Amino acid sequence: MKKTVIMETSARHVHVSRQDLDILFGAGYELTAKKDLSQPGQFACEERVEVVGPRGKFPSVSILGPVRPASQVELSASDARSIGVCAPVRESGDIVGSPGCTLVGPKGSVEIKEGVIVAKRHIHMTPADAQKYSLEDKQVVQVTVNTDERSLTFGDTVVRVHPNFALAMHVDTDESNAAGLKFDSVGEIL
Repeated sequence: MKKTVIMETSARHVHVSRQDLDILFGAGYELTAKKDLSQPGQFACEERVEVVGPRGKFPSVSILGPVRPASQVELSASDARSIGVCAPVRESGDIVGSPGCTLVGPKGSVEIKEGVIVAKRHIHMTPADAQKYSLEDKQVVQVTVNTDERSLTFGDTVVRVHPNFALAMHVDTDESNAAGLKFDSVGEIL
């Protein structure tokens, strides 16, 4: 049985804490869902912020909801270098000791002391998916993609298992471009 997974490209984005959302957009502000994402309960927001690093900035970066316990900025390695941030490759939420940046919204700005990362490539799956594929949470696997003239194998891919997940692999824009991924690209877990 082939262990296939849909490939999704995760562009640069920001997750914000309740406290930072209040500073950036005003006290009590609520995020406006623009589009549901593939992972249940996650959504792209109408709201955008400026992300400022020591050597550059991105003027309009999408916020993903809902709010999180801590603000976090997820960039590709190319993005991070372009604004002068040496962002480590980490799983989402693992921000301790990572560099910070400044977020600028319509009502104020926040200097986050840590939270800029390059998201480690990962596969979301339910416990049923994990059982079907004989995989476990936090297991590291390889995934191969066969695309026109850019086929490759992604190593160091973390399996993330949770009942609220939907089966999909997330890579950043650098990785997506390297493999020539399209909207309907599928990978095979080796």
